[in-house]
Amino acid sequence: MIRIKGFIETSFVDWPGQICSVLFLPGCNFRCPFCHNHRLVLEPGGYEDIPLEFIWERLEGMRGWIDGVCITGGEPTIYPELPSFLREFTERGIAVKLDTNGSHPQLLREVIEEGLVDFVAMDIKAPLEELSYRRAAGVPVDLKRIEESIEILLGGRVDYLFRVTVVPPLHDEEAIRKIALRIRGAKALILQGFNPQDPLDPALKEVSPYPEEWLKGLQGEVSSILKN
Repeated sequence: MIRIKGFIETSFVDWPGQICSVLFLPGCNFRCPFCHNHRLVLEPGGYEDIPLEFIWERLEGMRGWIDGVCITGGEPTIYPELPSFLREFTERGIAVKLDTNGSHPQLLREVIEEGLVDFVAMDIKAPLEELSYRRAAGVPVDLKRIEESIEILLGGRVDYLFRVTVVPPLHDEEAIRKIALRIRGAKALILQGFNPQDPLDPALKEVSPYPEEWLKGLQGEVSSILKN
């Protein structure tokens, strides 16, 4: 059974161009050292369940104000029952954005083909090389699954974007360029700055994020790569 462990009623940043509510699902199959939601992943029992009835009541009260909901985590696609969960929103006329790490392409394809999501944001952890991805994800990753999820989104059946959290020990300019080249033609690759405040790996608390101006410059280069 899918449990909801967090609920933000109004967000202006989780869905580009939209105002949405955000639902947090517990658990994840990755252990990214830079993860800032690691308590939700490792200690979900520390959060109270939020009843779905309460969610419906609040969403109904915000009709005409919010544009939809963002389903995030954790990693939502670890739940086989995710399609039926999402269907409850679409049947109520509520648009859905899904955040994912791309590790379950079959489920991703299913929710897209059934029209259960309106937007997908997929996090790419590193260049698609075994060692690089393992370091960034914190566990061994089947890169064929990541590749398949990328291709599903590039197919254009649903609106989407790709994201990378840029962490100095894990990513340099060349790594980001490799990712951009792999998804050339994609609608967007958003570079996110690393937050050292409370990462899963305590050693990263001592790491300074890349300067904002540096990220902006690299973002411009990435956007050019995608278009060429």
